[in-house]
Amino acid sequence: MADRKLQVFYAVAKHGSFTRAAETLYMTQPAVTFQIKQLEEQFNIRLLDRGHGRVTLTPAGEIVFAYAERILGLSDEMETRIAELTDELTGVITIGTSQTIAGYWLPQLLHKFMALHPRVIPRVFVANSENIENRVASHELDVGLVEKQSSDPTLECSLACQDELKVIVAHGHPLAEATSLKATDLQGHSFVDRDPGAAIRALAEDFFRRNGVPPENLNRRAELGSLPSILHLVKQGLGFAIVAKAALNDYNNRGLVGISLDPPLYSSLNVLVPKDRFRARLHSTFAEFAIKLFSSFERDADTPAEVVSVVESGENRAS
Repeated sequence: MADRKLQVFYAVAKHGSFTRAAETLYMTQPAVTFQIKQLEEQFNIRLLDRGHGRVTLTPAGEIVFAYAERILGLSDEMETRIAELTDELTGVITIGTSQTIAGYWLPQLLHKFMALHPRVIPRVFVANSENIENRVASHELDVGLVEKQSSDPTLECSLACQDELKVIVAHGHPLAEATSLKATDLQGHSFVDRDPGAAIRALAEDFFRRNGVPPENLNRRAELGSLPSILHLVKQGLGFAIVAKAALNDYNNRGLVGISLDPPLYSSLNVLVPKDRFRARLHSTFAEFAIKLFSSFERDADTPAEVVSVVESGENRAS
């Protein structure tokens, strides 16, 4: 309902980029440029300085940006309050999720939530946990599903459950027959690692460091941001990797051997929402639903499919 020119200006100023704003708003860059030109003509003053690969605000732009933030926030709140007069949830929710959650838990979560709320449109962004945390904190995403606990004071972080991390190797690998593995057992073997910023990488590095193996001494053969690529390389015998147990429950990964670490290592499944902003009922409802579903992973099931059936049966009884 807010003025489109104001929405576009706010996005450009927030991202410092016409290109990034266009991607966020699902517009073409020329359309974004046109909207900014229209707004500047409306006020008869330049609002943005363009140069050195970065867009910055002029003094007039600073004033417009401050008011735009307030106006757009009030507009969103008004629309949400009106929508909440009905029982049915509707609208777009932007969700950020880590690789493992996106691959093994999110499809089931979205399937169940959308069955209950068919007018909700989820818009999903997949990246490492650090990236997701930052984007929720900057209000670019409504909800974050990550494998690390956040200490950011602007975020509300709810720990839903834990998932064991396993060493995975291909059949025939020298470590494949082990029942458990210490940090020193892995030293010297080729390691297919996650990308910097990934929660599992940080947990693994801490595990090695606490157990006498400096992470810089590991024999890293690759660092990848794609979990499917990691699993593929391990299947081809390139080395070992450390992944969440959920990855081993996938039928496609039956060619891999999962081995517990000694001492055991766990990742946490957390739900992030901004603490310092008006929260729509849709955002709160989705976050609470995700926490409930994630909690059932640890309590009732070993696989996502089983988890969903547990939640479904519980909700059917409640209704």
